[in-house]
Amino acid sequence: MGKVYLVGAGPGDEELITVKGVRAIKEADVILYDRLVNHSLLDYAKADAELIFCGKMPRKHGLIQEKINEQLIYHAGKGKTVTRLKGGDPFIFGRGGEEALHLEEHQIAYEVVPGITSAISAAAYAGIPLTHRTISGSVSFINGSDPDGKTDEEWRHLALGADTLCFYMGVRKFPIICEKLMQAGLKETTPVSIIHWGTFSHQKSIVADLITVSDRLDEISNPSMIVVGEVVRLREKIRWFEEQKESIQSFS
Repeated sequence: MGKVYLVGAGPGDEELITVKGVRAIKEADVILYDRLVNHSLLDYAKADAELIFCGKMPRKHGLIQEKINEQLIYHAGKGKTVTRLKGGDPFIFGRGGEEALHLEEHQIAYEVVPGITSAISAAAYAGIPLTHRTISGSVSFINGSDPDGKTDEEWRHLALGADTLCFYMGVRKFPIICEKLMQAGLKETTPVSIIHWGTFSHQKSIVADLITVSDRLDEISNPSMIVVGEVVRLREKIRWFEEQKESIQSFS
């Protein structure tokens, strides 16, 4: 019987993967990789490794989850070392928990290799610390794909339960999310940043507030991370990554 590694590839910058994650790529006989994984990481794979793309586009699914689970069991059952390479962290909106449970049910050995999730990394590259001693002492990670699926009480809990809110998969429904947050008690002037392709060289960020950000959504698309909270204001002074890019472009 083989073994499966559920590996977080990090947010996009290929240097942000862990040493253990790289080792799992190098040792794999089979690699199942997602759309948002930096494809440069596949250069670490063995020459004879089988590479299987199983990414999902928004509203366009590639290899669906049930098929992915089957592939993990099939290849590990043949005695192969399988690396499931996932963007960000496998246990933060990455369905790694579902895959781990499936492996448990079929008594397949596995390890989880954590990765840097996009909320932490995209915000950091945009110059937004998710916590700050005098501004934010708590953070929530929220699935933004179905804002209508939450009750008003749940929205009050989300809006007021943490100082910083990070929405994954929320761009398409963000006007609804903004409305729900304001109805739940957040001020219209609460700052918002949307970070597109966080940590990639072509990262782009916009900053607005809850009442106006919907007017700027045509400037951005998926994949994007959304950060809501007073820490967003710190970006004015700490936008190190984009300033670095601008400096390089000016020099060249």
